Amino acid sequence: MSQHKGKIAAAIAALFLLFYLIAVYWSIEPDRFDVVEQAKQQASERNERLVTGYVTTSTLINVAQTLLDKPGGYLSNDMAPPSVLMDNMPAWEYGALEMTRDLALSMRKDFSRSQSQSTEHPSLKKAQPQFNISSTAWMWPSAEGEYQKGIDYLIAYRSQIADSNDRQSQFYARADNLRTWVKEAEKRLGSLSQRLSASVGQERVNTDLAGDREAHQATYAPMQQEVRTSWWEIDDVFYESRGATWALLHFLHAIEHDFADVLEKKNAKVSVQQIIRELEATQEPVWSPMVLNGSGFGLVANHSLVMANYISRANAALIELSELLAQG
Repeated sequence: MSQHKGKIAAAIAALFLLFYLIAVYWSIEPDRFDVVEQAKQQASERNERLVTGYVTTSTLINVAQTLLDKPGGYLSNDMAPPSVLMDNMPAWEYGALEMTRDLALSMRKDFSRSQSQSTEHPSLKKAQPQFNISSTAWMWPSAEGEYQKGIDYLIAYRSQIADSNDRQSQFYARADNLRTWVKEAEKRLGSLSQRLSASVGQERVNTDLAGDREAHQATYAPMQQEVRTSWWEIDDVFYESRGATWALLHFLHAIEHDFADVLEKKNAKVSVQQIIRELEATQEPVWSPMVLNGSGFGLVANHSLVMANYISRANAALIELSELLAQG
């Protein structure tokens, strides 16, 4: 009997070891890719022209496809081990997904439309909602299935703007269009920076109504309050930030290509390059086996504060870029 129990224990231990090794492999973050080279290769394979907007659209497609095709596939909605026990990679996926949703919405509302009274592009009108399904949906319709439909519609749009005979399908590289998307990216990075900084807890003064004497809000809020990210969520916020900055880094490289003339005219190219440099720092390897949460000036590192530093600086550069784009 004891020998039989020993075999069962050994089998369970082997199974746990297998799950652990699979989880480690599936937790490897995707590599960065050259957005222009990827777009050129895909244009060549499909015999399409590399027109304005082709690189940005291709990058959005490739980032979204990476969520589905990376090792282990899309993990956020898995209901079986080992992925159901993982949280870092699903958090990474969510960060990249949020940036994907923002760009897909800007593509639908701004980049593909000449003015506010123009009609929406049919393919983008169908693509954008597909990315809004819950990231954890696993039954019909599943998140992967809906995201893949969105990707397919984006591929259709990309082919349409590359078709010289299709005058109704356009991508407009204008300063006002770009500024609208930049403002959305600002808000994402600002939120991530605040959540990362709250890893050590902060006493914050309420500035919600600052600058307007007549401003009101729905319910009362104290003048000072402590803001702290839960200990259980610290690593999730960290990896969500890694995923979001990974996606944004690629999108900015694409914007730098498709909006080159606009950025040159606004003397804003260096601002984009500075944002890219700050975001590249967020992708440095994490050598620690876990996300450390030491105090600000303590003996142990605080990875969240380091990440918040890079994101805050990138966000400041985004604000500067937005101001440059608004100038005549």
